[in-house]
Amino acid sequence: MRLLVRRVEDAKVEVNELIVGQIGAGLAVYVGIEMNDCQNDIEWSVKKILGLRVFDDSDGKMNLPITSQMGLLIVSQFTLWGNLKKGYRPSFNRAAPPEFAESFYGSFLSSLRNSFPGDLQSGKFGAQMRIELHEDGPVTIWLDSKDKNY
Repeated sequence: MRLLVRRVEDAKVEVNELIVGQIGAGLAVYVGIEMNDCQNDIEWSVKKILGLRVFDDSDGKMNLPITSQMGLLIVSQFTLWGNLKKGYRPSFNRAAPPEFAESFYGSFLSSLRNSFPGDLQSGKFGAQMRIELHEDGPVTIWLDSKDKNY
């Protein structure tokens, strides 16, 4: 799994001009699912997202994780698996097929719901989404459940 995590003041997702997910302060997380992702990838990703210490403590240092008073907005984004090795048009051959990815995305959301007591919202899998967010910082963290070296 590849995840792009952004600390936000607020964020929302619209599909066909209807808001399908909206949070106040918290994290907006874009999720890309690979063909060979498994339950271990979900567990690692949930633990990392909920443990990320990217919120300020009383001294103004990024030292605190997300709390139950904050929100998580999760958005599926297969383009995180875009590959530009052969030119300028991205190839998405490592992205999971939609049938697998949709089911896996549902499992990921369920796991987050079981672990996060705050407001959990999501976009709509496979839909053309309009995403609006106001970054806080900015703070943007890249996570990859297979390449954990950064």
